[in-house]
Amino acid sequence: MTICEELRTKLEEAAKRNRADGVLLSGGLDTSILALIARPSVAFTAALRGSHASDLIHSSKMALFLGIEHRIVEFSVEEALTALPDVIRILKTFDLALPNDLSLYFALRLAHETKIRSVMTGDGSDELFAGYSYMTSLSRSALQRYIEHLSRNWFFSASQLGNAFGVEAKQPFLDGDFVRFALGLSPELKVKEGIGKHILRKSFEGLLPPEILWREKEAIEYGSGSTNLRSVIGNTISDAEFKATAKETGIRFMNKEHCYYFRIYDEVVGEIPQASSGEEKCPLCGAAVGRGHCRVCGFSTPLDRCP
Repeated sequence: MTICEELRTKLEEAAKRNRADGVLLSGGLDTSILALIARPSVAFTAALRGSHASDLIHSSKMALFLGIEHRIVEFSVEEALTALPDVIRILKTFDLALPNDLSLYFALRLAHETKIRSVMTGDGSDELFAGYSYMTSLSRSALQRYIEHLSRNWFFSASQLGNAFGVEAKQPFLDGDFVRFALGLSPELKVKEGIGKHILRKSFEGLLPPEILWREKEAIEYGSGSTNLRSVIGNTISDAEFKATAKETGIRFMNKEHCYYFRIYDEVVGEIPQASSGEEKCPLCGAAVGRGHCRVCGFSTPLDRCP
C-alpha cells in the first residue's frame, strides 16, 4: 500500500467513525474530500450576500460533481451584525476571527432549520497538513514542532456553535487514529515546492476536479465574503470612542474592530475572567493564555516563541 493509499484509507475510516447527515461545504480541498468519501445527503454553504464569494462558486461545482443536495444561505451585512451578539455570547470571545465564525453560524443555523442533526467539518486539516501559507516557509524541523504544538492546543468553534443549534459537528480530521497517522508523516510530504497539504492533494488526485484539488487555501472569511464586514464594523467606532474604551478597560485593542467586538462581549458576556496566580496572563486583556493562545481576545504567542 502506498502512502497515498494509506492516507485515503485512514481518512475513510475516520469518516465512517464520524458519520453525519450533512457537510459544511466550502468547495475547498478539505470539505470537498469529506463530501467525496462520505457522500452525505446534503451540503450547506453560507456567504455574505453581494460579496461574490468564491465559496459559492466552488461549493456549487463540487455539489454538482457529486450529485448531492446543496443548500445555500446568503446573509446580509445587517443580518451579520444582528447575529454577532449571539455568536459572541455562545463563544465567549471578542477574537478578531469572529467573521469566520459568522459564516459557520449561518450554515449551522440552516442545518438546524433543515432538521439535520449532524454535519461534517474540515477542521484540523490545515493544522495537520500545513494548509496555512505561513507554514510553508518554515524549516522542516520547525514545521514538525509547530504542527505538534497546534495539535495540542487547537480549538474549533463549530462544535460550540453547532451545540447551540442542536447540530453536532463531526470532525473526521480530528479523529484520534487519523491525527496520530498524520503527525507521523514527514513534513517533506506535507509541503513541496511551496505548496501546503501536498500529500493530501496527491492522495485524491484523479478523484476530485483539478480546480478543487489544487485550490489555494482561503480563510473562511475570504471564501465566504464575510471579510467585507471588517471595514463596516471598523467605521462604527470613532477615534474618541476607541481611545476612551481602551483607557477605561485597560485592554490593548488591536484595532477598532477589536474594540467593537469587546463592547458587545461586555454586554452579552460580562467581565473578562482574569488569569489566576501561576497562569500566563494575556498581555492584551488579562485573561489566562492557555498554551500560547487567549480564547477571550484572540491573542496568540508569536510563531517563533511557540515550543
